[in-house]
Amino acid sequence: MAHPLPLTLPPTLERGVSDIFPNVPDSADPAENLAAKLAQANRPLRIKFGIDPTGAEVHLGHSIPIRKLRAFQDLGHTAVLIFGDFTARIGDPTGKSEVRKQLTEADVSANVTTYIEQIRPILDFETPGRLEIRYNSEWLSHLSLPKILQLLSTMTVGQMLAKEGFADRYSQGNPIYLHEFLYPLMQGYDSVAVQADVELGGTDQKFNIAVGRDLQRMFDQTPQFGMLMPILPGTDGIQKMSKSLNNYVGLAEDPISLYSKLEKVPDSVIDQYFELLSNLNLDQLPENPRDRQKLLALEVVRQLHGESIAQQTQKSVIGMIQHGAVTDIDLVPEFSLAQVQFPVKLFYLLNVSGLCSSSGDARRQIQGGAVKLGGQKISQVDWTADSVEALDGQLLQVGKKKFVRFKGVR
Repeated sequence: MAHPLPLTLPPTLERGVSDIFPNVPDSADPAENLAAKLAQANRPLRIKFGIDPTGAEVHLGHSIPIRKLRAFQDLGHTAVLIFGDFTARIGDPTGKSEVRKQLTEADVSANVTTYIEQIRPILDFETPGRLEIRYNSEWLSHLSLPKILQLLSTMTVGQMLAKEGFADRYSQGNPIYLHEFLYPLMQGYDSVAVQADVELGGTDQKFNIAVGRDLQRMFDQTPQFGMLMPILPGTDGIQKMSKSLNNYVGLAEDPISLYSKLEKVPDSVIDQYFELLSNLNLDQLPENPRDRQKLLALEVVRQLHGESIAQQTQKSVIGMIQHGAVTDIDLVPEFSLAQVQFPVKLFYLLNVSGLCSSSGDARRQIQGGAVKLGGQKISQVDWTADSVEALDGQLLQVGKKKFVRFKGVR
């Protein structure tokens, strides 16, 4: 007697997922139920996630589908990571009230390099067969006009105007350019090119992923499943995480900055952070809100930098809070003096190093007694350093938890 098919996903795949489509509960048809597809597959499934490298920095919100890719990898499937080096030159119009700036090929290439280094701690780059890195210029740059016309014939203008953002722009009289209509078709064609079984994305990507399903049908492929994950709120607990809103936590940030931002995540969203950014048991989290914040910060730093650095970071941050001092100077981010012209005002350095939001803010911090250089409080607003040697290796501090270490020209 055959065993019944498991019709539930493994916990690591089910966790933090907003939607899977198609999803016919209890169906044993692998075309309708992802759990059935996984159970009946006689090969590793191909799990697609596309990134348009439109910026140089990846934040924790971007990492959520990357973490889900890793969960599929750990179950033996193949992560197909597509860098949209071609589509990035158009820009995804999803959720945008105006046309996005088109990037140059050089911009995109530089961004790809930084993206790979930032996501390396998350994905399995080592196990053979677990990761494919592809660039959609491989196929999109060679599309002929007849092929483009064939793609365009699969959708109507009405369908495109139903896409998030387009209808609003049209009703408000904001321009919509024809190349923007091509974007979802190009993202969908990526699925055809790599023969994706599952495509991952945020909840704002459902339209684009559904287009991929339609195009796979047109090219006689089995349509992919879509798996959507929530958009992570920023550290303000209100708006979505975004560099432009300054409520983000970057993967490339130094451990102390990572920890310091995450230990202040508002109570209203911290459970969502645990669910989307960790594998910790949600039923066994500390009851005390402050302990939850510290555990979250420790866990994310551990994932990105390892257990030893995470423990050192927590110790250093506690030392900053209690004593205003650093217990491990190697964890403090460096600031290069190579581009600084001497003599230089301290308030300028506070601004360009990122410790203060502006020169005016820097002056106020000095006047308020919050600034130390080399452990000595600086109270003169116009304090000036005459040479690199006067600053090389020195710690510049604002308050109890903001530090940089000056690095001279060597």
